[in-house]
Amino acid sequence: MDSRTAAHVLSSIGALLDLSGSPGFKPRAYQNAARAVLALGADDLAPLLESGELLATPGIGPATLSVIRELIETEESSYLARLSEATPPGLLQMVRVPGLGPAKVHFIHQELGIESLDELEDAARDGRLEKLRGFGPKTARRILDGIPFARNAGELTLYHHGLHQAVLLREAVSRHPDVTEAIIAGSVRRHMEVVGEIDIVAVCNAHPVEVAHSFANMASVREVNGEGATLVIRYVDNVRMRLVCAAADNAGFMLWRATGSEAHVAQLRDLAARNGITLAEDGIFDPFGGALALTSEEALFETIGLDVIPPELREGSGEIEAAAAHTLPELLLSSDICGALHCHSTWSDGGATIEEMASAAQARGWSYIGITDHSESAFYASGMKRDKVLKQHAEIDELNSRMKGFRILKGIEADILADGSVDYDDETRGTFDFVVGSVHSRFGMTGAAMTDRILTAMDDPRLTILGHPTGRLLLSRSGYDLDIAAVIEKAAGTGTVLELNADPHRLDLDWRHCRAAKEHGVLIEIGPDAHSERGLDTMDIGVGLARKAWLGRNDVLNAKPVEEVLAVAAKKRGAMKRGAD
Repeated sequence: MDSRTAAHVLSSIGALLDLSGSPGFKPRAYQNAARAVLALGADDLAPLLESGELLATPGIGPATLSVIRELIETEESSYLARLSEATPPGLLQMVRVPGLGPAKVHFIHQELGIESLDELEDAARDGRLEKLRGFGPKTARRILDGIPFARNAGELTLYHHGLHQAVLLREAVSRHPDVTEAIIAGSVRRHMEVVGEIDIVAVCNAHPVEVAHSFANMASVREVNGEGATLVIRYVDNVRMRLVCAAADNAGFMLWRATGSEAHVAQLRDLAARNGITLAEDGIFDPFGGALALTSEEALFETIGLDVIPPELREGSGEIEAAAAHTLPELLLSSDICGALHCHSTWSDGGATIEEMASAAQARGWSYIGITDHSESAFYASGMKRDKVLKQHAEIDELNSRMKGFRILKGIEADILADGSVDYDDETRGTFDFVVGSVHSRFGMTGAAMTDRILTAMDDPRLTILGHPTGRLLLSRSGYDLDIAAVIEKAAGTGTVLELNADPHRLDLDWRHCRAAKEHGVLIEIGPDAHSERGLDTMDIGVGLARKAWLGRNDVLNAKPVEEVLAVAAKKRGAMKRGAD
C-alpha cells in the first residue's frame, strides 16, 4: 500500500464524515492523517507500520492507523465502504459550490432530499432553496451562480495546491533509480494562478520510454493516457501528472517544451523555422535535419539567438520580441521585498498579536510591517472603532520604541462603502501612516455603479492602496463587474497604489492587469493579506505573479525602504490636497 492511495482513502473518509454531520474533530483527524501520510511519499507503507514509524508520525493516531493497517493487509477500507454506502456521491460535488460547506450540504440533503448538483440547481431555480431556514433569495442566487464553478472545479486547482502536489511528484519521480533529475515544468513552473495537470520532466540515464512506463504500473495509478516517453497519469485521488522522460542530451529542449505555454511554443517554433531550425515535438533539428543536443534551456535560446526567457513570461505576449531585442525586464526577486503592508492581528480577525507578526516579518529579513486590521464598518471581522484604533496605535508606538532596525507602520484596511466613501472620518483616517481601501460588501452592484464607487474612493487623499481590486476568489467567485481599465487610469492620475493580493485564493489584481498598470506607471503593492505569522509566506506566491506581470523592483511599493513607502502615501495626500485647492 503506497502513500498516495492511503492518503486518498483517509481524505475520503474525512469528507464523508463531514457530510454526515460528525463533530468537526473527527473529519479533521482524517484530513490531517491524509496529509501526513502523503508527505511520507512511501511506495510501500508496510515497513513503516512494522517499524512503528507510522504511529510516531505527527497527525496519525490510533483510529487513522487502524484504517492504514487494514489497507496494508487487505487493500480495502471497510470504514470507507460503510460511509460511502450511506452517502449519495453527488453530495461531494455539492460541497464544491462556493458558500456551501459540508454542514449546509448535510442540512439541504436532510430537508429537501437533494443528492446532486442537478437537483440543487432545480431547487435554487424553483424557490425551494430560498425557503430553507437561514437561506433566502440572495443565498439561493449565489448558490445557483456557483454551480458552474463546482462542475468545473475538478479539473483545476489553486496554484499553492498545485505546487504542493508538484513537489511531492517531483520527489517521487526523482527516487527512480534511472532518473538523474526531476524538474517541475508546465503551468506550475510558469506560475499560473490556477493549474490543471502537473508536468514533471525526468532526465533519464536509461531508455526514457521504459522509465515512463514503469511509473504507469504503480498501484496508485487509476488511468494512463499517451504513448512513448510522455504519459498523462491519473492517480486514485484524481491528481494528474504529465510525465515527460528525456535523455540527458535532449533534456533542455524537453523541459522548454513541457513548460509551455502553447502560445509561446508556437511563436518560438515559427521564429526558429524562419532561421531554418525545426522545433519538433521531441527535439530540435538543424537546417539539414540533424538533431541538436541541448542539455539546457539556455542552450536552446542561444541556438535561436535569443536572451533566456524566464518561465513566468512564456505566455506568447511579447516575450520573444523582447528577448530578440535584448529588452526583457529585470524581474522582481523575493529578496527584493523589504516589508509587508497588508497584515492583520488579534485586534480584528487575525490570529497573532502585533508583536508576533512583527517578529515573524523580521525573521523573514524584512525591515517593516504594516498592520492593517479591519475598520469600523467591518463588524463581521471585529472592525475597530476609533477608541480601539487609538489604543492600537499606542501599542505600536511602544513596540517601535523597543525594536531595533525594524518598524511597525500604522495602517488600516478601511471598507469602501457603497457610495464610494472610505470608512471613518477624515480626522481618524489621518492618524494612519497609510490606508488600504477595500470593497467587502454589495458585490452585486452594476458595473457602472461599482466602477463609480471605486473611482470615488480613489479620490480620497488618505487612500494609499486599493486592496484586492476586483474582489475575485479563484475557482469560487468571479470578480465584481468593474471597468478595470478605468481603475488603472484613475490610479495613474491620483497616485493610488494597486494591490496584488497574494492570498492564493485571490491573487488579485490579476497579473495581466498588473502588467497594464505598470505600463501606466502605477505602483503595485504585493500584500500577503496575512492573518497569522504563517500567512506572511504567501508573499513568495505574490512575487511569482509579479514576475509574471513583468514587474521589477522599481514597480513594487513594498520593494522600497520604509521611508519611500511613507513618501508615496504623503505624496498622494499632498497632491490631492493641492488639486482640491
